Amino acid sequence: MVSPPGLRAQEPSPGSLTGQTLQRIEEIKNEAMGLQRAINLARGTAAKLNGGLSVYRPAVCMYQGISNNPCLVGRSEAGYTFRFLGGSPGWEQLQLPATVETELLISRDGRTVVQIIYNGLPRPAAEELPPE
Repeated sequence: MVSPPGLRAQEPSPGSLTGQTLQRIEEIKNEAMGLQRAINLARGTAAKLNGGLSVYRPAVCMYQGISNNPCLVGRSEAGYTFRFLGGSPGWEQLQLPATVETELLISRDGRTVVQIIYNGLPRPAAEELPPE
């Protein structure tokens, strides 16, 4: 369909409410994509740090979605902090104790491990972490 002369669809101006809304939607979308990449990178990094998937599995929460994920323990300008337990394959299903705790800071775009905060024996406070 051709618009009559002089009538064209206009892009919303950046200062308009519609422009601000569209910009915020784009920010939320980018944050969600970065967070999903971040959880994937954290899970893969933990597997590599702990010998690979043939000998190690991170907690179930690292395979869940990003919404209300108990393994996501912090958000900042520096990135996303994940803290989770892990163990030998099947450790959660067999109700075995975790053998490893991992805490990682992943960049906000989800593409970089900013810091390996901790990777070792479960710390006493880690026992309070939900296994899933």
